[in-house]
Amino acid sequence: MRALILSGLLSLLLPQAAAAQTFNEVDYTPEKTTFTLFAPSDAPAVKVRLYAEGSGGRALKTVRLKRTGNERWTADVKGDLRGKFYTFDIGRGECPGVFAKAVGVNGRRGAIVDLKSTDPEGWESDRRPVCKSPADLVIYELHHRDFSIARPGAQHPGKFLALSEPWAIDHLRSLGVNAVHILPSYDYGSVDETRLDTPQYNWGYDPVNYNVPEGSYSTDPARPEVRIREFKQMVQALHRAGIRVILDVVYNHTYDIEHSNFQLTYPDYFYRKTPQGAYSNGSGCGNETASEQPMMRRFMLESVKHWIREYHIDGFRFDLMGVHDIETMRQIRAMVNEIDPTIYIYGEGWSAGQCALPTAQLAVKANTAQLDGIGAFSDELRDALRGPFSDDTKGGFLAGVADCEESIKFGIAGGIQHPQVNMTKVNYAAAPWAAEPTQLLSYVSCHDDMCLVDRLRASIPGITEEELIRLDLLAQTAVFTSQGVPFILSGEELLRDKKGVHNSFESPDSINQLNWQNRQRYPQVFQYYSQLIRLRRQHPAFRLGDAGLVRKHLEFLDAPRQVVAYRLKNYAGRDAWRDIIVVLNAARQPQTVTVPEGTYTVVCANGVIDLRRHGLATVAGTQVTVDPQSALIIHN
Repeated sequence: MRALILSGLLSLLLPQAAAAQTFNEVDYTPEKTTFTLFAPSDAPAVKVRLYAEGSGGRALKTVRLKRTGNERWTADVKGDLRGKFYTFDIGRGECPGVFAKAVGVNGRRGAIVDLKSTDPEGWESDRRPVCKSPADLVIYELHHRDFSIARPGAQHPGKFLALSEPWAIDHLRSLGVNAVHILPSYDYGSVDETRLDTPQYNWGYDPVNYNVPEGSYSTDPARPEVRIREFKQMVQALHRAGIRVILDVVYNHTYDIEHSNFQLTYPDYFYRKTPQGAYSNGSGCGNETASEQPMMRRFMLESVKHWIREYHIDGFRFDLMGVHDIETMRQIRAMVNEIDPTIYIYGEGWSAGQCALPTAQLAVKANTAQLDGIGAFSDELRDALRGPFSDDTKGGFLAGVADCEESIKFGIAGGIQHPQVNMTKVNYAAAPWAAEPTQLLSYVSCHDDMCLVDRLRASIPGITEEELIRLDLLAQTAVFTSQGVPFILSGEELLRDKKGVHNSFESPDSINQLNWQNRQRYPQVFQYYSQLIRLRRQHPAFRLGDAGLVRKHLEFLDAPRQVVAYRLKNYAGRDAWRDIIVVLNAARQPQTVTVPEGTYTVVCANGVIDLRRHGLATVAGTQVTVDPQSALIIHN
């Protein structure tokens, strides 16, 4: 039976136009393997070398490729090459090529495998968990090593398989999340896969082979099929638990330029340069890729398609999406829609430096209106709550800083145009940038920057543990009752800290690992988080998913300084609660807010949520009082 290394099989369910774009570097059959490389037409020689192992040893055979078209080189090698390894060489050094889907240890040689043989039992019946709207997602961002390396009883700590273990599934399900965003899980360069007995750490934002799972997260990185099968087992287990899997993709830059597969196969084609001829550095990592180049665009399209088809991935988070051009992102969204329009795509709506393309052409947050069906993170809401990214010691709403309320309203409304949001008082955004609320990612912390606990400690000198917990819960209440798509960093439900480290991308486990004892130490935190997620899931008024409905049903109420209050009104018939009022009080004193006259059931107050029919209490009249540094949620 025919087995392919690249994405040939992936095209079968796509429209003919999309299928025609497929570019296979390695096309395997038991009778022969065809090698094809995109390389300069004037290259003096293009070769493929075959090896018995993924590292070390001399080449078994060297074959010259012939130019068979403009920038296209091809060679057929007869015989069954399954289990062998290969490299391409145009005279600048050996590499696995750009489109490799299997590699040896440390990713220096491509591997010839039958991808079908890597499928776990029952893979053909694996199904994407149902999600009717991105507003229904609750996204949980995790790093494989952080999540499981210190978990007592974990059988595969720090590995893909840890996420398939019962303890992991039970934790995620009891918390209530329905989407796991895994930090970069492709083959990256900063961890030596031959030295896994020595602790090594990196987030993985240093891409080498974009279409192959990272070997250090597998139980045997020297065997190419193992990392592929174990990644699939992880996805399968999460899907069975009703949890979608979102992949963090980093197409905006490579680990370096000189040794990258892009540069070794077609020098300078895949990178942007400044008018002065220097490599542009919009990524802040020494280079930026040129998504507008036809083959780079094709590479991104086929890479996304491969992860969907081969690994059943349910969504993509684009690192520094603002480095990519708008047209490429729109084509990716259109292609994904042909496969499954419920696959969610979002990213960072900014770059880390000046890009070589004009901002008007880039997928930055301000251009989100041109990116239908693609979301972006709201640093407006994030920084309004906890303070600016640029200074860890400065606080926001939670620390009592003035004039943060309008930016929080902007986030609660989902970043859309709302008649009660005064954009002149919103940080960073001169105008609403989301056409729909599902284009805004609501969050207060992620892997990049201090976690919430550390930020509260850094920005509020002398904060007590009790105050820290109160403000932590208040912050997440803003996130989970907003109309955007809620997103949390793993471990926040355990009151996670990283010992004050702002950028822990290569800090040791002692900084990054989750402290699982905190679940018993702070049970009220986990309980509040899980009930908050349950609140959102049970009441669709918090996830309207449509800008028109948000403008119709979301009404902000007058409130004193350090308080944001709003009403979700007249949603009877769709929600069991006709009117819902949410009050967020960051002040250290109780605050009183005027509400429409009525009799209300209190379901959230003073750090406790009770969703049972009678709730915590009943209040009546036109005024409610909110406890210090906490949220109040009532309904009638």
